[in-house]
Amino acid sequence: MLRPGGAEEAAQLPLRRASAPVPVPSPAAPDGSRASARLGLACLLLLLLLTLPARVDTSWWYIGALGARVICDNIPGLVSRQRQLCQRYPDIMRSVGEGAREWIRECQHQFRHHRWNCTTLDRDHTVFGRVMLRSSREAAFVYAISSAGVVHAITRACSQGELSVCSCDPYTRGRHHDQRGDFDWGGCSDNIHYGVRFAKAFVDAKEKRLKDARALMNLHNNRCGRTVSTHVCAVRRFLKLECKCHGVSGSCTLRTCWRALSDFRRTGDYLRRRYDGAVQVMATQDGANFTAARQGYRRATRTDLVYFDNSPDYCVLDKAAGSLGTAGRVCSKTSKGTDGCEIMCCGRGYDTTRVTRVTQCECKFHWCCAVRCKECRNTVDVHTCKAPKKAEWLDQT
Repeated sequence: MLRPGGAEEAAQLPLRRASAPVPVPSPAAPDGSRASARLGLACLLLLLLLTLPARVDTSWWYIGALGARVICDNIPGLVSRQRQLCQRYPDIMRSVGEGAREWIRECQHQFRHHRWNCTTLDRDHTVFGRVMLRSSREAAFVYAISSAGVVHAITRACSQGELSVCSCDPYTRGRHHDQRGDFDWGGCSDNIHYGVRFAKAFVDAKEKRLKDARALMNLHNNRCGRTVSTHVCAVRRFLKLECKCHGVSGSCTLRTCWRALSDFRRTGDYLRRRYDGAVQVMATQDGANFTAARQGYRRATRTDLVYFDNSPDYCVLDKAAGSLGTAGRVCSKTSKGTDGCEIMCCGRGYDTTRVTRVTQCECKFHWCCAVRCKECRNTVDVHTCKAPKKAEWLDQT
């Protein structure tokens, strides 16, 4: 991997090597010879620049692949601020790693019936590969759900007493009321405020250093993911109210309540809808804000996902675009949605294989204490997308 400025230095090397064997034209040489020599060198330089691979930065997302082996100096892609936080709060970083695994699973669940299915690359420090180079809807979703995942993981760890730097929410105290009447705040409300503060400091650190249009997009989508947890309406949606009744025979004359995180699936569902309504934008001339990509497009709000580039169709393998294609993907013969064979296979058709599956069935409880089941065999047809017919479509790199 080239260090900053390495691409330019590497691009100059063939210029020096190519210039050595070129004879120095005499004063009497025509101007056309000089022009031809310069044109040849320019072509060599352009060819080299086109063949240099684009750099794919590593990301803190790789923490999810490390499990309990979180060693700050060995995590690729961390900027200095992130590395400082990692070294200072190693217990929080383990929670961040658990959160990374959770939000990646949720991403794959949300897109399991789509051509792009949030596929990760094994032992790849970029986690998702070159698909994140494009400033697309998919990149917007990944940045938002990763930020929300960090908030969720740290908040849960605080409330469960796994972290020494935080505990229950200190702000939910005193008397309150809801549709059922008055109640007292008690128990251990999830400390979402600490989760949001740490997620903002850690996740945004890299983007704040870069200060370009893509960093601006990433920061907005990171904030959108956190807003899912902190917005007033979102608090009602993602922090459920749990209560305990007090009184004679559990009459609920008195109640003690606390706020608890809802399942992360609700966050994934919400951001998936944000993905469907994502707003295409472009950066303003000063690079400090967004404007609508085209006249007549609506302006993006704080809760909208934003993106710059249209997505590829993800139909065929294209390493440059990060597309793995849909050849071999399972599809539904009868569905008219994105999981249907017509859409999933991009009109290429599908193969059908008859498969026999063995499942547990007719389970009965026997006293005491065992559950006995029979084995049932069920034969089903599995449909998978055909590969492109032309060999050159298999790899567009």
